[in-house]
Amino acid sequence: MYVIYLVVTILAALANGYAASLNFVGAESVKVVADRLHMSRKWMLPFGTLLASGAIGLLVGFAVPVLGKAAAIGLVVYFICAISTHIRARDTGVGGAIFFLLLAAGAVITTFGYHNHW
Repeated sequence: MYVIYLVVTILAALANGYAASLNFVGAESVKVVADRLHMSRKWMLPFGTLLASGAIGLLVGFAVPVLGKAAAIGLVVYFICAISTHIRARDTGVGGAIFFLLLAAGAVITTFGYHNHW
């Protein structure tokens, strides 16, 4: 169980860290999605901060499990909101958000499974 927990958590942290960096540098791909969803580009920095916090929280969770659990749950909530925003805007390009939601859900499941010994 430890190896699965380790791999899933690291993958989720890397993916969210990468997504955060795209928000921070103002990548064109992020701007295109923001425009498609009719969102102001000024939200790129706060959303990047949330993603980076989630990624860091997942990694800190190796030492402080309660923070890892909170970060994983927070990322699930973030991506549920992201998917609902795509749906509200009638955007069919929701695949990325679903992938990230599945990664975050995997982090929740493996984190609770490892630390609570399901």
